[in-house]
Amino acid sequence: MLREGGRRLAAILREVQKAAAPGVSTAELDRLAGRLIADAGGAPVFKGYRSRAGERPYPASICTSVNDEVVHAIPHEDQLLRNGDILGIDIGMRYPAADGLVTDAAVTVPVGKVPPRAAKLIAAARRALEVGVAVLAPGIRLGDLGAAIQGEIERDGFGVVRELVGHGVGKRLHEDPYVPNYGRPGEGRAIPEGMVLAIEPMAVLGDPAVKLDADGWTWRTKDGSLAAHFEHTVIVTKERAEVLTRE
Repeated sequence: MLREGGRRLAAILREVQKAAAPGVSTAELDRLAGRLIADAGGAPVFKGYRSRAGERPYPASICTSVNDEVVHAIPHEDQLLRNGDILGIDIGMRYPAADGLVTDAAVTVPVGKVPPRAAKLIAAARRALEVGVAVLAPGIRLGDLGAAIQGEIERDGFGVVRELVGHGVGKRLHEDPYVPNYGRPGEGRAIPEGMVLAIEPMAVLGDPAVKLDADGWTWRTKDGSLAAHFEHTVIVTKERAEVLTRE
């Protein structure tokens, strides 16, 4: 169920990514994602989600985080993508819709032509996700995973967001354990075989400190610098991590 849901989610994310272009509103992308999720036999787990802090339920099927928005930004009709923007697209889906399991995935994409430094930030965050997946195996500790991700991001001089982390996923969108994108080798909880995790590096061009907008959902960099976010849902198998959200 997780494998099929993850495969379908990856295909949906690819289609939404292809639609991200100058002049397109983030609300248009949300409507497209909603249609694709329904056509795939799934349900959008973000829509109606209520955070622990008790904010109003999340109103959309996806998160569309532009430029200095790190994660959880709400799509809007009047937010038109511009040439040079970078856009984070985050989607979670329950499959099958009625009684299935949850997978969660995200990418950050350039809109039109972006500055070289922005392209390097996106590439570093993408590589950090792949590095994290590569080190996952039964028995390693969360600090081992976090250190691998942190090292890849900081190697190119970028910052690692610390207030926001990855998480367990499966029966619900957010489950234990929390999965930081930083750490020290040998520290933290050991990761057992069979655990399903959402690994999601968040890299920033400047200072990694973040702040929450008045909408109660959108996290952005305090200094206004660009942010990039990638995510896969993986299952820790006997010898390695199997990526579920890849076609």
